[in-house]
Amino acid sequence: MQAEVNGQTIELSEAGWLLNLDEWSEALAEKIAVNEQIPELTDEHWDIIRTAREYFQENGVVAEPRVFSKIMKERFGKDRSSQKYIYSLFPTGLIKCANKVAGLPRPKGCS
Repeated sequence: MQAEVNGQTIELSEAGWLLNLDEWSEALAEKIAVNEQIPELTDEHWDIIRTAREYFQENGVVAEPRVFSKIMKERFGKDRSSQKYIYSLFPTGLIKCANKVAGLPRPKGCS
């Protein structure tokens, strides 16, 4: 699978995961989001994407949902930290959708 961004072809896995993490950009995130049935990324989407990317950059792994919810609660409050909230923005949740849009590696055991 491929995505065309600003005249550049970016390679994705068959499931739509970014193969070269260094090629991630906000423009690519928007393309991946459309593939994930998210027509537009709002500020709330970007808060999750940026938080997920920051966690990965600091820890070298993607955040587990429980840990991520705790971080979201600390940063944005209780109303924006639940799994229900994350699923309302990313249809298949943090692991399968938000991390994919954020250009993070596919967690083990995740399709």
